[in-house]
Amino acid sequence: MRCLVTGASGYIGGRLVPELLEAGHSVRALARTPEKLRDYPWADRVEVVKGDVTDPESLRAAMEGMEVGYYLVHALASGPEFEETDRQAARNFSEAAGAAGLRRLVYLGGLTPAGVPERELSPHLRSRAEVGHILRAGPTPTAVLRAAVVIGSGSASFEMLRYLTERLPVMLAPSWVSTRVQPIGVRDVLRYLVGAAELPEDVDRDFDIGGPDVTTYRDMMERYAEVAGLRKRLIVPVTVLTPRLSSHWIGLVTPVPRGLARPLAESLRYEVVCAEHDIAAYVPDEPGRPMPFDKTLRHALQRVREADVATRWSSASAPGTPSDPLPTDPDWAGGSLYTDERQRETDAPESALWQVIEGIGGENGWYSFPLAWAVRGWFDRLQGGVGLRRGRRDARRLRVGDSLDFWRVEEIEPGKLLRLRAEMRMPGLGWLELCADPAEGGDPDRCVYRQRAVFHPRGLAGQAYWWSLAPFHAVIFGGMARNIARAAERVTRGEAVSGQAGKPVRALLGLLRPRGADG
Repeated sequence: MRCLVTGASGYIGGRLVPELLEAGHSVRALARTPEKLRDYPWADRVEVVKGDVTDPESLRAAMEGMEVGYYLVHALASGPEFEETDRQAARNFSEAAGAAGLRRLVYLGGLTPAGVPERELSPHLRSRAEVGHILRAGPTPTAVLRAAVVIGSGSASFEMLRYLTERLPVMLAPSWVSTRVQPIGVRDVLRYLVGAAELPEDVDRDFDIGGPDVTTYRDMMERYAEVAGLRKRLIVPVTVLTPRLSSHWIGLVTPVPRGLARPLAESLRYEVVCAEHDIAAYVPDEPGRPMPFDKTLRHALQRVREADVATRWSSASAPGTPSDPLPTDPDWAGGSLYTDERQRETDAPESALWQVIEGIGGENGWYSFPLAWAVRGWFDRLQGGVGLRRGRRDARRLRVGDSLDFWRVEEIEPGKLLRLRAEMRMPGLGWLELCADPAEGGDPDRCVYRQRAVFHPRGLAGQAYWWSLAPFHAVIFGGMARNIARAAERVTRGEAVSGQAGKPVRALLGLLRPRGADG
C-alpha cells in the first residue's frame, strides 16, 4: 500500500513508519517541519512532504496518489482551544481523503468508558472520541483503534509511571489510582496499526485494543517497582486530590508538564476496559501477543537502560502551531535582538570538542553553575513549563527535533554546529548555538569553541527579563564556554567528563531525576 503518515515526528508516528516499511508498504510522511525527520534512520526510505492537518491545501497535495491515510496527531499541547483545532483538523483530513479517493483511513484514538455520555468525559477523551466520529462520518472507510494507556519506552504514560514509582516510595495518591484500566504495549499498538492498512474495504468501525491485563494504576506502580528491583511502594489513596491538584503534583514529580499531565490525570478517573477484541479477526493474536504488562515493562526498561529510545512523547509539536523563525531570519531586521557571544581556544581536536557539545544536557548537565540551571528548571515547572526533567532521548547522539531539557534541537551540522531553541516559559524567543571551529593555522590538535546566546524580547517584560539576567551572563555563559573547552581537553586525555560540579549541587540535582531503573 501507499501510506500517508501524519505525526511522523511524534511518539507513535516515528515508530510506525519503519514498521510500515518493514511490512512492504511505501510511506509518505507529512511534517510541518520536514527538517525534523532528516536524522531519523529511515528518512532516506520515505518521501517527506511539508504540510499541516490544519491547512487543507497542503493536505490535498500530500494525499495525491495515496491509498491509506494514518491520522496520528492531536492538538492537546496547542492551548485551551485544542478541541476546536482537533475538530477542524479532522474535518480537513476527512474531506481531503475523500477528494483524493483514499481507500482507508486509520486513526489511533482513546478508549472511552462504557456508560458515560461523551459530553461528561474529560476534554481530552471527549476530543479524541469526536475526532473518531468525524473521520468515520466521512466518505472514506475508517478504522478507529481505541487504546487506553500505551506503555513503551519514551511514552508519556510510561514516563509518568516510571517517575512516580521511582521517586515516591511513599505516596498519598489520588483516588483514580484504584480505577481499572487496560494498558497496552506500544509494540502491539504498532502491530494493529500496520495490520489495519489491509482491512477489507467494507470494514468501517471502532476497535478496542488492549493488552491481556486489566489492572489499576496502583497495581501498575507496584508491578513496576517489582520489575525495576525497587522496594515495595506504600500507596495511600486520598479523596482530596482532584485531577487539577494531581496534575500539579505530576508536573512537579515527573517530566510531563502540567499542561499535559492534567488531561492525562482527568482521563484516569474513568474505567477504561476493552468491551471487545474484534481486531483479532483481522490481525490475529500471536503466541505472547498482545504482550503481558510485566513483559512490556521489562522491555521498556531495557530500552531506557540501553539508551535505545526511538521516539519520546516530547518529540511532537501541536498541529497549527507556527514555527519560530531562526535567529538569522531577515525578519529580525529592525527589531531588538540581544546576543551574548563567547569563544575559547582549546588544546583538543574538533572531534573531541564535538563529543562534548553533542553530549550536553540531561545527565551531563550544562557545564556552568548547576544550581542556577536547577533553580531555573524548577521555576519553569512552577509556571507550567517543561523544566529540566525531559532530559535526552539518547545519552550520546542528538537529532533535529529532539527535546533536550527545556530546549529543542533546531539544527545540527555534525562536527560543527548545534543550535537549540528555548522552550522554557519566558517573555520572548531564545536560542543557544554551540560551534566547533578549526584553529588558526589549521592545527589538527587545536580548535576554537564558539558560543552564542540569542534572545528576542517580547514587550517590556522581555526587555526586563534580559537585563535582569545580564549580570549573571559572565558566570553562566562565560563559565559554560570555559568548562566546555576544558572538558574537550579531558576527552582528548581519555578522562570522563560531566557538566555537573560539586557534591551539594549533585545531591540537589539528584532530586530532579529518577533513580533505580537507569540511575
